[in-house]
Amino acid sequence: MRRYLPALCCLAAVLACAFPARAQDAGEAQRAAQEQETRKKLDAVRAELRQLAEQQRVAGGERDEAARALRDKELALAAVARDVQALDTQVAAQQARLDELDAGKAKLDRTLAQQRAALGGLLRSAYALGRGEELKLLLQQDDVAAISRVLAYHRYFQRAQVEQIERLRADLQRLADVQEEIRHAADELAATRDARRQEGAKLDAERAGRAELLGQLEAKMKDQAARIAALGRNEAELGSLLERLRDVFADIPEQIAGAASFASQRGRLAWPLQGRIVTPFGAPDESGRRSSGLLLAAKTGSAVHAVSHGRVAFADWLRGYGLMLIIDHGDGYLSLYGCNETLLKDVGDWVDAGETIATSGASGGQKVAGLYFELRAKGKAVDPRGWLR
Repeated sequence: MRRYLPALCCLAAVLACAFPARAQDAGEAQRAAQEQETRKKLDAVRAELRQLAEQQRVAGGERDEAARALRDKELALAAVARDVQALDTQVAAQQARLDELDAGKAKLDRTLAQQRAALGGLLRSAYALGRGEELKLLLQQDDVAAISRVLAYHRYFQRAQVEQIERLRADLQRLADVQEEIRHAADELAATRDARRQEGAKLDAERAGRAELLGQLEAKMKDQAARIAALGRNEAELGSLLERLRDVFADIPEQIAGAASFASQRGRLAWPLQGRIVTPFGAPDESGRRSSGLLLAAKTGSAVHAVSHGRVAFADWLRGYGLMLIIDHGDGYLSLYGCNETLLKDVGDWVDAGETIATSGASGGQKVAGLYFELRAKGKAVDPRGWLR
């Protein structure tokens, strides 16, 4: 039996190593399968919501020529505005990288100056010992202690000089590499800024085109009733859409853990943007109906922030609301952000409180730029001012 103990111990060790590895591999495979299944479900949900949006447009009469033309123009404008937003982010990142490289170069310059000074000190010290001093001491051979000491000094200075020179060469090479990186980063930044200028010009042209189209529509629809019929909001249409969106993500695994419930944040939610209230909750809007939310004045392109964590349930153009983004916060709470110039999130995206989700505008036929903000609890519109701090 004793003869087999080493072999048994080895076998036990191998099995002990193998089983955790297999368990880990199985766990990773299971997680990968779950992620793949989640992606499939999310793709299916996005396809379903695109179909819902199309059905909503048909049901709401958005095949009308005026509404369709406005929608197409505002979607084109939104696409360009999103490209501009992405380029702005890219420019900021590249500028930060360039600043980082410049700071690294300045640090290397200071290090090189210190190393040159140190190397100069070593060379002066070696010179102070006297040229040929080592050979003279070896020839004199009358003071062994002095010979040993001076030889040790010479060896120390030689080693120090060589090490200092090697460090200097290495830092010079690093400096050359950093300078090359700076050149590339500067070229990339210049190219991105040029692209940003071109997209900015395109965005200005799209905005001008939208304004011209809106002016033409206003001229055609001479009275307010015709305008409201073609472009106005319809509470029933929105309610129908929200009803169909209910529990759309019920089978998608939760991904934001540890966050406070939406109801517990009442009175402490951050505003989606800072702006004057143009139309308060319950006041008549331009259609004459009681507003179910707030219309906040803001410059075109202002950042719109999520008021709390949640998941994007809808991101599309909706008649009367323009580019609308709806966030599901769970437990029957929804926040709605309308009249945007562009949407920066897609259906299924998770968002945190304060995260930028859109930029404000005047889509949906609005005459004044801003943001339409609405809160829904169990399908019913509530006054946002009681929830915002």
